[in-house]
Amino acid sequence: MDKEKVIQIIADVCEDDVVLEERDLDLFQEGLLDSFGTINLLVAFEDELGINVPITVFNREEWNTPNNIVMQLEELA
Repeated sequence: MDKEKVIQIIADVCEDDVVLEERDLDLFQEGLLDSFGTINLLVAFEDELGINVPITVFNREEWNTPNNIVMQLEELA
């Protein structure tokens, strides 16, 4: 899996390039990601990476930073 592509998808969905540099930034606490953004993110992962992430496996505490998202996707891929 292309880690940089995942990070770019997150930046695109969050509409903020700060995630490209700060990969341990809590996207929810910083207001960069909300429930609507989460759905957009999961759809983007499926469309662009072919990785289906069921909403039932999405846990906000485990998917809160770019680095955590990469780790979760690696487990699902």
